[in-house]
Amino acid sequence: MSVPYETTAYEPAESPESPEEHLARLLGRALNSFELPDEVIRRLDCALAHDSSLHSAHHSAGLHRETYRHTWLLADGSAVTLWELAHNTTPGGAPEHEVYADEEELGAATARLGLPPDAPELELPSPIWLWAVPTPRHVFVSGDCADHVRRLLRRAENPDRPDARTAALLATATAHEITQAFGRPGRVGRSGLSYVLYEHAFLLPDGSEASLWEVEHTATPDGRHMCEVYTSEEAARSAMERRAARQG
Repeated sequence: MSVPYETTAYEPAESPESPEEHLARLLGRALNSFELPDEVIRRLDCALAHDSSLHSAHHSAGLHRETYRHTWLLADGSAVTLWELAHNTTPGGAPEHEVYADEEELGAATARLGLPPDAPELELPSPIWLWAVPTPRHVFVSGDCADHVRRLLRRAENPDRPDARTAALLATATAHEITQAFGRPGRVGRSGLSYVLYEHAFLLPDGSEASLWEVEHTATPDGRHMCEVYTSEEAARSAMERRAARQG
């Protein structure tokens, strides 16, 4: 039987939002939220966890535009994504927010953004796409990596958890980092379930990196916390979706 984490070890400093709170805040700031299909809003009513990430950005001459991807895991195991467009209409002006359920609609809205009509001669630099900027993916901290791997795999209850060979390799790591990839600890959806995905990244002696992906959830018959560990993010997210579908 796995033991739930101490919340203070993983929780961000700010108070975490539930899926419902995050949706309400997104819709509250979007000027066109009333245009979203009612069916999308109804589906999001049963969200279990959520995740947000910056998709792309462009900044120049006092104008800016960012697009964000907001994804919710639903009780039936499926996922819903909303696209947020944030931009200003005048250089240095306050941002306006729009939200779309379809990526093509997002693209059309983005295409409508242009230069102010009184400055057609202004030459803008090429768009800056944030994913092209080389930034460190992990900030590793030295520690007893072998003990960390041992404790992580000991609490994993899934039969297809990483094997002894993987454990032996990661035990040689010189540093590691834990980051929260999806969901929020200590908060549950309306169905009473919680899902959190963590990445445990390891820095190996040759300079390469390897990760284990941990799903912590309460989709168990008695509602207790359960831990599952996988060698890929895809496998971990698939496990989350399967669990949610069975509970739905």
